[in-house]
Amino acid sequence: MAEKLAPEKRHSFVHNGQTVFEWDQTLDEVNMYINLPPNVQAKQFYCKIQSKHVELGIKGNPPYLNHDLTCPVKTDSSFWTKEDDVMHITLTKRDKGQTWASPIVGEGQLDPYTTDIEQKRLMLQRFQEENPGFDFSQAQFTGNCPDPKTFMGGISSG
Repeated sequence: MAEKLAPEKRHSFVHNGQTVFEWDQTLDEVNMYINLPPNVQAKQFYCKIQSKHVELGIKGNPPYLNHDLTCPVKTDSSFWTKEDDVMHITLTKRDKGQTWASPIVGEGQLDPYTTDIEQKRLMLQRFQEENPGFDFSQAQFTGNCPDPKTFMGGISSG
């Protein structure tokens, strides 16, 4: 049931007609997906994740991304992997349930309508997590959706 509340599609940050990265989020994580040049070995890439900054690229070249993150992350549980020709960066949110408008400060921000949709989806995901016997996949909000991070005393850390 919970998988029905997963992101339906990735958001894209496009600059000068080229996709820089795609991303999605859950209550716990923000996932970034970056298409890599073909025929470059995983050991040639690097990705440095700090609590409010990410830097990645090919060793010996200027970084492809070198930006501040929108919100802080837990560095000990954030990581990256290379799958085929895609770098997948998993950023663990420091503040579970916080709705991110973009992973990168000032780049590819979601519009207010899309941010509202994300907040509603995360709120339903929170309800599903807290009430595993119920199916919230068809639930809808009318009007403003509460913040999933702070609604009714906030998210339990257990």
